[in-house]
Amino acid sequence: MLPTVSKPRWPRKNAFSRRFKSVKVKTGIGLDSHRFVEGASDRSLVLGGLVFEDAPALAGNSDADVILHAVTDAISGVTGRTVIGAVADALCQQGITDSKAYLKVALEDLGDWQISHVSVALECLRPKIDPKVPALRASLAELLGIEPGDVCITATTGEGLNDCGRGLGIHASAVVTVVQV
Repeated sequence: MLPTVSKPRWPRKNAFSRRFKSVKVKTGIGLDSHRFVEGASDRSLVLGGLVFEDAPALAGNSDADVILHAVTDAISGVTGRTVIGAVADALCQQGITDSKAYLKVALEDLGDWQISHVSVALECLRPKIDPKVPALRASLAELLGIEPGDVCITATTGEGLNDCGRGLGIHASAVVTVVQV
């Protein structure tokens, strides 16, 4: 004889559980890395849309903003349309090298989805990120149309275990969470 299984008492059918069941959430993950430009350069280091004067520029066919590239890639993970790659390359060929333009394309693909939270983790020996975290959060929040409290920026040196941790470049990872509106 099979044991009798009673219905669980949770979740109870209340307004909260009905609302929670109707919330649709997606998460995207993005990555990007660039090496620093070797030697003198007329370019500036750009991270999260901000210019950093205290470190060399990153090499790339765009402004090489690893933060915006990783966030754009994470949004692509939600929408299913890759922007960093063919779309960004085509824009670069037209002379559009500002990574904010690539982010804008990805944001337009969101449709009826709204970003609710972004987390960015950087790995680099230089520049020092912690003093710039408030400005980076504000910049990303403005670009994404969310509050600075919904943006997290963390940084580590990686203890010198790879090229970024040895000061040769910067790696960015991003996680973007969106909800359907």
